Amino acid sequence: MTGVAYGILQFITEPYIFAPLQVLLDYPLAFGALGLSGLFRNKKHGLVTGYVAGVVGRYLCHVVSGYIFFASYAPEGMNPMVYTLGYNATYILPELILTVVILYFPPVLGAIGQVKRQAVNG
Repeated sequence: MTGVAYGILQFITEPYIFAPLQVLLDYPLAFGALGLSGLFRNKKHGLVTGYVAGVVGRYLCHVVSGYIFFASYAPEGMNPMVYTLGYNATYILPELILTVVILYFPPVLGAIGQVKRQAVNG
């Protein structure tokens, strides 16, 4: 639900409207897909695995939207699917890599451990 809410806020602050289905795919569904991370909450390395799953879900929503609604932006002679896969990877892949690296920093791991302990101990 937080991802959906963030997607709606993203739409409110930086709207790019091409079609109603595009808005749905690029905002609440794409950011709502970040909620897939919860499926891995009890797994070893669940935070990172879940984060990757959520980002892949977001990426797929943007790719579907890009292929359906923005294929005309592909350079002449270029496959629109290849174009949208590459275009969306230019910003999602660096975000994914940087966040995963940050999640493994010792201070971040310590802080996450602290939050987990506090949540369990109430």
